[in-house]
Amino acid sequence: MTSVRNDAPVTRLCTHTLTSLHYRDADLVEDLMGKKTFTEVMLMQILGRTPRPVDLRIADVVLIVLMEHGLTPSAIATRLIYMSAPENLQGAVSAGLLAVGSSFVGTMENCARLLDRIMAADDPDAEAQAIARECKANQSAVPGFGHHLHKPVDPRAYKLLELARAEPDLAGRHVRALETLSKAVDAVAGRPITINATGAVAALLGEIGVPTGVMRGFAVISRAAGLVAHIVEEQQSPSGRFIWDTVEHAIPYVGEGGKPSDGGAPT
Repeated sequence: MTSVRNDAPVTRLCTHTLTSLHYRDADLVEDLMGKKTFTEVMLMQILGRTPRPVDLRIADVVLIVLMEHGLTPSAIATRLIYMSAPENLQGAVSAGLLAVGSSFVGTMENCARLLDRIMAADDPDAEAQAIARECKANQSAVPGFGHHLHKPVDPRAYKLLELARAEPDLAGRHVRALETLSKAVDAVAGRPITINATGAVAALLGEIGVPTGVMRGFAVISRAAGLVAHIVEEQQSPSGRFIWDTVEHAIPYVGEGGKPSDGGAPT
């Protein structure tokens, strides 16, 4: 074992010798290749432990749900950058990944913070009510709730929660916190507000021990695969120039530039 100073940074993720490579304590060639799936190794690396079967099932369904959302800002960005620089596939994918944030795709992190508040509170119901009232007072949507397309329910969210409730190895604390928040959101709004997919994802990732500050990383991992698919479609049926042309004609210029001067038309 290599000796290090007590205050020196260390890594536990990977090492190698002249004849071997290791991911954490596992031999890449002998223990992982041909024996473990990508999801198993991903969770091992991120969580620092051997994933349980339930962890794999939950992670897989979350990754599937987050992979594709159609022509959202991330996919449009990827298609336009690929049109501009088709030799740079990774640049087009990375452009799309920059759109994974607090408004699209990565919103589970914001919802998870609210669930953390509820689970840490002495009175979870009162805390949920306070959160719902805060959002209403600020005229802001509650992270993890509402959807402009899926009404009255987001079918993805309810399937995710159904799958989680069917897992006896999950403690259910995060799911119950989401349910508590949902009741408060409905009461404060005076009408049912659907739990959306990223709200359910926040609860499910919490159930398998993914820290709140890491959850958006699962959206990045999943969406990268979806964006590669968008590039494949862009290669086969280009839409980038159509998008560009549509925007150019849909957003008119209303400034003074290009207009004739008071002296008449330019000569």
